[in-house]
Amino acid sequence: MIKCTKEIEKSIREFGEQEYPNECCGLLFGKINSDNSKEITEILPISNAQNEENRYNRFLITPKDMIKGELYARKHNVDIIGFYHSHPDHPAKPSQFDLEHAWPVYSYIITSVINGKADVMTSWLLSSDRAKFENEEIN
Repeated sequence: MIKCTKEIEKSIREFGEQEYPNECCGLLFGKINSDNSKEITEILPISNAQNEENRYNRFLITPKDMIKGELYARKHNVDIIGFYHSHPDHPAKPSQFDLEHAWPVYSYIITSVINGKADVMTSWLLSSDRAKFENEEIN
């Protein structure tokens, strides 16, 4: 399970709408609790660095942005617990591309943005064998 405040959910949805018809992306900061649940305390929206012609269905977070996120996390005593991105005019389910590029342990929040309006928001965890995503409850 991943805990997400209404304010953070609203920010993710608004960023997806703002970046439509392209995918938005960003980092999830927070902590992992003793029961392995995660708690999002803040997010960092990131400019999608994917080639312009592919931004509508792909996102890219550069190594420079990852380092920026790691430094922020260290300074503020939080962890990067996952990533978020949008799926413009597609379901909030991981694509084959998402599966091929994901890392175990991290949460992957996906927000479907249909005709410019944020719709369903889901969260996913990559299985330890990297074969599939498993749905993660958002609370």
